[in-house]
Amino acid sequence: MQHITVGDLRYKEIINLNNGNRLGFVDDVEITMPEGQVTALIVPGPARFFGLFGRGEDLVIPWEKITKIGEDIILIDIEGEPRRHGREHRQKKSRSFF
Repeated sequence: MQHITVGDLRYKEIINLNNGNRLGFVDDVEITMPEGQVTALIVPGPARFFGLFGRGEDLVIPWEKITKIGEDIILIDIEGEPRRHGREHRQKKSRSFF
């Protein structure tokens, strides 16, 4: 069994095998409590107008959609667009590790 830290995930880019899209780098994770099980990876949304107006909605990548975690990338298989939600949702419901 291979172990990986949450901090290591931040340096891995997520690529969707279904369409070849590069979705970005992991920013956060969703964890169920009290079990402590990782349920999703969070990728920050695109910057709005050079980052001056914040970011768009975050991408939520369900853990079960991950097909491979490599040395530099995470491969996922999702048809269509991944689920999105705003940062305010994340800040109210979970704590960030980063």
